[in-house]
Amino acid sequence: MSEKVDHGARAREVLGFSRWWLVIAAGAMMAVVGPYQYVWSSLRDPVAANLGIDSAALSTVFTLYVVIQAGSQFPVGWWRDRHGPRLLSLLAAVLAGGGYLGLSVARTTWGIYLAYSLGALGVGIVYTVAVNTALKWFPDRRGLTAGVGTMAFAGGSAALVPYVRANTGPESPITAYVDVVQHVGVLIFVVVFVGALVLRDPPDECFAGDESGNVTDIGRQFSWREMLHTRQFWLMYAMFVAVSSAELMLIEKIVSYAGTLGLAATIATAAATLLPIASALGRLTIGGLSDRIGRIRTMVGTFALAGIGLFAVVAFGRGGVGAAFVASVVFSVFFSSPQYTLFPSVVGDFYGEKHSSANYALLYSAKIWGGVFGGTVTGAGVVVLGWDPTFLLGGGLAVLAGIAALGLDTPAESAIDPPDGDTGPGPRSNS
Repeated sequence: MSEKVDHGARAREVLGFSRWWLVIAAGAMMAVVGPYQYVWSSLRDPVAANLGIDSAALSTVFTLYVVIQAGSQFPVGWWRDRHGPRLLSLLAAVLAGGGYLGLSVARTTWGIYLAYSLGALGVGIVYTVAVNTALKWFPDRRGLTAGVGTMAFAGGSAALVPYVRANTGPESPITAYVDVVQHVGVLIFVVVFVGALVLRDPPDECFAGDESGNVTDIGRQFSWREMLHTRQFWLMYAMFVAVSSAELMLIEKIVSYAGTLGLAATIATAAATLLPIASALGRLTIGGLSDRIGRIRTMVGTFALAGIGLFAVVAFGRGGVGAAFVASVVFSVFFSSPQYTLFPSVVGDFYGEKHSSANYALLYSAKIWGGVFGGTVTGAGVVVLGWDPTFLLGGGLAVLAGIAALGLDTPAESAIDPPDGDTGPGPRSNS
């Protein structure tokens, strides 16, 4: 006879301490690697000035970061599901910490690309490990705990944006950013190294017998091959591309867009500073909300609102209303950033937690295309179409993703036809 599992008590029996300590460790690791994504827009001009080149020569750094950070996650997730998070996390400490240290000593354009790429690989490892800690240990509260981890990824950068801009302004020495990135690099190494010693995965039988309404209703642990045979995966993939394209465009170009509009430097600084804070709060707030009202309903509303926020960014920016411009940036990111909480939670709900690292990593690879669009393609779009149409296009993609979410439902086990030779797991036992 099945019985409801007390997840917290079961985890404490296995760990010897509260499972929330794992979330804290994962959140700390995410917080220190977040600057790779959220601080680059403030570092690009100082780095270019130090090298004596135009900042446009470094435009592809952000796209390359996104491609490597997202593209690395499937092999990382596959390994982690089989061998646990510790060795990978120790490697991430070296790569992510070393990437920023390498940035401080690089004297050529290729050196900047190499340092940031190695760091991006470390970020990809940390992201996979941290997000899936929530999926594996919290099948009852996936939205909230995934929100904590992804919130930290954005929120950890908020304190650094003013620090970076204060030390890299027009009156600062041209090499002032060097000390900044060296300090951050050491911090990344220490925090990720310590976190690696704390994290671990639950044994397979840890939550057997679960009847929680937040876990997959079909009672099956899908392998990544089986997941690829469901239409829900491909619909979510398209949605992920659309929403991440819109958000990454905003993150990468908001400072430059504000300058082009003739807005005061304080407006650009405020937008860049509040952006990661809004992202952090959105991930946590909307993630917890989705546990109560449902993931699909939450996706429909939040993605559509994110697009409307981008429309407002253009309207108020063009009108020169600085405060409203900043508020619109905050609004848009607050509702677009929960994609990184909602999608892993849906993957756990639809496909089970046993293979969640590899399964979500495959979906997360959609961020590669979002990065290509948000960085390189929209850069070309600005040249061809102009700033306003490019930002409006991003808003339209987010709204379309919200509408597409109406087509999501739980995949039916009977609809899955695994390929020959697939050794994926069978149905989960509920004894």
